[in-house]
Amino acid sequence: MTTPPTSHSVETATLADVDALLAFWAIAGENDARPSDSAPVVEALLRRDPEAVLVVRSDGRIVGTVIAGWDGWRAHLYRLAVHPGHRRRGIARVLLDAAETRLRALGAGRFDAMVLEGNDLGASAWLARGYAPQPEWRRWVRSAD
Repeated sequence: MTTPPTSHSVETATLADVDALLAFWAIAGENDARPSDSAPVVEALLRRDPEAVLVVRSDGRIVGTVIAGWDGWRAHLYRLAVHPGHRRRGIARVLLDAAETRLRALGAGRFDAMVLEGNDLGASAWLARGYAPQPEWRRWVRSAD
């Protein structure tokens, strides 16, 4: 007998969640080749856009996240992560449903996802959702320092 999937409620993160988010991303996030997250940066995001960081909790702990960023022109999805002990339970699906609903309501006509090269687990989740790499684009970055 299989266990039916658990229903997951999506909430917006608050400033009180900053430390928990950082600890969660250290465990569940793909952290290679990216700048380290910091409390001041996450706090600035939550102050600027209090509804951008979506979370799923289990027993009061964050077990899934996605950042649904909207700059007024483009919709960006970052930090889709599910705790290793909670994967394959539909958490990423409900997070993306909520993120896409939010972004569509803000006026987005297209979503883009930031996925690190070599993140095969992440790539498979995005592909299953209907996202695909855009080969004619390459991201260019420069430090703000």
